[in-house]
Amino acid sequence: MTETFVITGTDTGVGKTVFAAALTNALGSYYWKPVQSGLDDETDSQTVCRLADAPSERIVAEAYKLSTPASPHLSSRIDGTSIDPRRLVPPNVDGPLVIEGAGGLLVPLSERTVFADVFAEWQIPVILCTRTTLGTINHTLLSIEAMRHRAIPILGVAFIGDENLETESIISTLGGVRSLGRLPLLRSLTATRLRRVFHDNFDLTAFAGARP
Repeated sequence: MTETFVITGTDTGVGKTVFAAALTNALGSYYWKPVQSGLDDETDSQTVCRLADAPSERIVAEAYKLSTPASPHLSSRIDGTSIDPRRLVPPNVDGPLVIEGAGGLLVPLSERTVFADVFAEWQIPVILCTRTTLGTINHTLLSIEAMRHRAIPILGVAFIGDENLETESIISTLGGVRSLGRLPLLRSLTATRLRRVFHDNFDLTAFAGARP
């Protein structure tokens, strides 16, 4: 397996799926969402396929597709099933791979397992997506501590939102992590626009050589 990345967020709705689409496009990578909760709207895999302008064969099927838009442990219970973490094994693909978690690091997969536990087993570099708005310093530093507590490798932080240099700087300093760049919020969200903005705000060499 070549370059492989896990994308997680400080919480739900931070923008990690859009970032995942941008990175998938930039690297020409495969994409895998291990657990999808909620099937009424466009799934994250479908969103990435559309915004990354990626061929469908580079979108790896989910290990679990759950109907209810809720925490995976609850969604699976409502669906009458349960999530076995042993089934969450990164696929072998012929090229780079972007893996996207659900919600934040401590989102429960079951009553005993959270996503961070699985990431610790994988030992794949993690990109933490976080907002630039008020409150993000606390959420981001707590997420970094949770990863360090489990010895999860951290590639860096991807900021999403309007520029906030002080917030970005203090997170990098106190968290001891590097800022990979900032993805501004886009009113017109298209594959072409996302590709251009990502290349304007991120240095692809920051993603070179990351391996499990």
